[in-house]
Amino acid sequence: MHAVLIVMGVGWLVFWIGWLIAAFTAKSSRGPWGRLAGLRAALLLVVIFLLRGHWGGGGHYALPGPALAVAGLVLWAAGLGLAVWARLYIGRNWGMPMTKREEPDLVTTGPYRFIRHPIYSGIILGAIGTALATTLFGLIAVAVIAGFFVFSASREERFLAAEFPDTYPSYKVRTKMLVPFVF
Repeated sequence: MHAVLIVMGVGWLVFWIGWLIAAFTAKSSRGPWGRLAGLRAALLLVVIFLLRGHWGGGGHYALPGPALAVAGLVLWAAGLGLAVWARLYIGRNWGMPMTKREEPDLVTTGPYRFIRHPIYSGIILGAIGTALATTLFGLIAVAVIAGFFVFSASREERFLAAEFPDTYPSYKVRTKMLVPFVF
């Protein structure tokens, strides 16, 4: 089980470092977040994580059994894989939640064929997997993250509907917001 924690910890670290590096390739944004918003958000997450005392030995995990650890690892890998796949397809149009890009493109290929917000879906799935493999109390944090992403997606959809009045409505009809074929 300790190996699962190490794999996930290193995996999340590599994921977020890659995410920050990729942020420098994004188009300019319109709105309050700006180009380095990802860096600020990631630093905040790192500080919170370190304050928890996990690496200093002050915190502990109520570890679930090996079956949940394996299931969590699989969901975590699938979630991060989905988020990375979506990030590759959205390219320079990517931004922090609710960021409005200058001259955006409506991306409807790759994972965007099935889900309108696959990056959010992937991060939520990765967080669910992490909670299952480490501590079920983490599902509370997942619920908060998921709520934030649903709120963000709803706001982004209003912007996209206004930005692409001819194409977005039909795209919205044939796809789901976060979970393929469900929601």
